[in-house]
Amino acid sequence: MLFNSYQFILGFVPITVIVYFLLNRADARWRLSWLLLASLVFYGWWNPVYVPLLVASILINYVIGSYLAQAKSYRRQVLIAGIGFNLTLIGFFKYAGFAVANLNLLPGVEIADPHLVLPLAISFFTFQQIAFLVDSYRGMVPKVSLLNYSVFVTFFPQLIAGPIVHHAEMMPQFATRKKAFDATRLATALSIFTIGLFKKTIIADNLAPTANVVFAKADAGAALSTPEAIFGPLSYTFQLYFDFSGYSDMAIGLGLLIGISLPINFMSPYQAESITDFWRRWHMTLSRFLKDYLYIPLGGNRKGKTRRYLNLMITMLLGGLWHGAGWTYVIWGGLHGALLLGHHLWQSINARFAWFRIPRVVAVAITFISVMICWIFFRAETVDGAMNIISSLINPGDLYMTKNEVKNLFAAGSYKAGYVIALLIISFLIVFFAPNAANYHMGIKGKAGFVPNLVHLVFILALWIIIILTVGGDSEFLYFQF
Repeated sequence: MLFNSYQFILGFVPITVIVYFLLNRADARWRLSWLLLASLVFYGWWNPVYVPLLVASILINYVIGSYLAQAKSYRRQVLIAGIGFNLTLIGFFKYAGFAVANLNLLPGVEIADPHLVLPLAISFFTFQQIAFLVDSYRGMVPKVSLLNYSVFVTFFPQLIAGPIVHHAEMMPQFATRKKAFDATRLATALSIFTIGLFKKTIIADNLAPTANVVFAKADAGAALSTPEAIFGPLSYTFQLYFDFSGYSDMAIGLGLLIGISLPINFMSPYQAESITDFWRRWHMTLSRFLKDYLYIPLGGNRKGKTRRYLNLMITMLLGGLWHGAGWTYVIWGGLHGALLLGHHLWQSINARFAWFRIPRVVAVAITFISVMICWIFFRAETVDGAMNIISSLINPGDLYMTKNEVKNLFAAGSYKAGYVIALLIISFLIVFFAPNAANYHMGIKGKAGFVPNLVHLVFILALWIIIILTVGGDSEFLYFQF
């Protein structure tokens, strides 16, 4: 069941929210039980086979976490076993095929491909539960019921593609009774959801065909013209942004419908002035997890510059591998690690010699182009495909394109070139100059809180009209594959 499907918007959401508030005056366990049931139905809609896997993972982690929070012996061993269980689970389903493919490259090795289907959301609910175990070991988790913990893991707005939530920011909210009707909260929730839906269906989905055409051609080993090498990565750069930030906005809006505040996951990341700043803004909850549960435990910056740089590189390489089982993701993570090291080195040198400060517009442009080049490896199916595009950018080729090549490039002839170019321009303006949907409406960082008015109502209705008139079908979100 997709967020952008009519069955979800017109069926699942209204039923879930209405029943939830009908149970508002009842014991909290009834309310949470309904949320848990709705979330499991939502998850099982994709593939019921993996519901028992999710439930088993929840039960095992809850038992281990409860032991770590109360016991005084063998705690470290139990923590290691708990983390090992989670990593084995995700490793088996997500990386077994990758491992077999690489082992088969060795002389004389022939292992059958397991052909495993990746359980939906395993990367996200695994990270959340590892954080829970570590915090239980640290004594940071109060006693929590199995029901509350289960809802924390399965909460449907963020179950599939995040944000990666923390128990301390979610569990207290589940135990609090919500006001059944709050006009401002309802308007805020529907507004943020609508903006996210617009990002996904109108912008991301219409940029996807151009990116798909170029990357498919590159992976096939065909020569690329200069326009293809530029428009393909640029289209994907904006497609990924609006697809993932759209999902995150929709998740925030869905949470607010029942009075649950999810953490912000995007803060205009393409406006970042450095790669370090980019990771403070892009997929913020993943950055938080990697910092708190990987980078700092590795030693962070407490053991000298060399160790700090090593920890950064390890963190980014593993962060890349978390996104997908393939060398392209490892290279993507390594490139970001190298960029982070370069930025820290530049800061050290610049602080020592007091060199000039790079103008903001130049810093933003350099960061954006660097990120876009890295996205090439993130999107390409093969390393050779990624290098095909990179080489076409480094050594510009043919600037001329035939009419058929133009049609193939811009959405395989479905749209005129002018439409896609206009969409790229609109994307550019939104990304670099528009306020964040979440912080504008929720009053984050000094922004005024949202106040419903007639102008806003007209704006949201206009977005819905555009969505209804132009959406032809449902498409999955890109982060579902991770």
